[in-house]
Amino acid sequence: MITESDESVFVPDWPAPAGIRSLVTTRRGGFSSGPWRSFNLGFHVNDDAGAVHANRAKLTRVSGLAPGAVHWLEQVHGNRVVRVPAMEQTPVADAAWTDQPGQACVVMTADCLPVLFCDDRGSRVAVAHAGWRGLADGVLEAALGVFPEPSRVLAYLGPAIGPSAFEVGDEVRATFIAEDPEAGLHFHPASPLGETWYADLYGLARQRLETAGVKRVFGGCACTYWDEADFFSYRRDGTTGRMASLIWLDNA
Repeated sequence: MITESDESVFVPDWPAPAGIRSLVTTRRGGFSSGPWRSFNLGFHVNDDAGAVHANRAKLTRVSGLAPGAVHWLEQVHGNRVVRVPAMEQTPVADAAWTDQPGQACVVMTADCLPVLFCDDRGSRVAVAHAGWRGLADGVLEAALGVFPEPSRVLAYLGPAIGPSAFEVGDEVRATFIAEDPEAGLHFHPASPLGETWYADLYGLARQRLETAGVKRVFGGCACTYWDEADFFSYRRDGTTGRMASLIWLDNA
């Protein structure tokens, strides 16, 4: 259960079954300063290590999880999925899953799309880190592969850069359209000659999830770029912190 309520976290609004716990952090209410202000959870962004340790300790308190039960990844914009707890201390992967109570799957983001998954039996959970490269490489489909029946899966789309801010080159659009022409519906011109496009990560993720058999998809309303008060954004700021999205099975 969540043991604290403050501006540093929110509980996703989705109809996950009893026994599924999820949490998404904001940038508020932490110990970091400067461009990482203030609830930065990433060690790899050159923030003060002591502040990050303090922020992660607070996340453990707020979540009510046991120390060591949040399983961080070394994310590389790929499509590898690991089961946690893993043999590796910090696995190189962009998705994780578990069927063990009290063990939290987590990804960090600052514009990329975090996606939470659970089955409607409440028996296992997963999370994926999906920027455009991960989406194109099938990280969502890879995460879904741990569920025997995709039709019984619920997904929640956490805070990501929105469709009015994520400008990409034509090669990005071409990558998605080459796999599925319908993906073109989620790109809109950002320049008169079509050299750049605004990409809708939420729309692309929903399309891929639906194609994979997931009909119950929730969230996907925030924009990390425009909401500077609540969210870190790499595209907006360059040097910045990282939020976290967590999901786990309750011990009860």
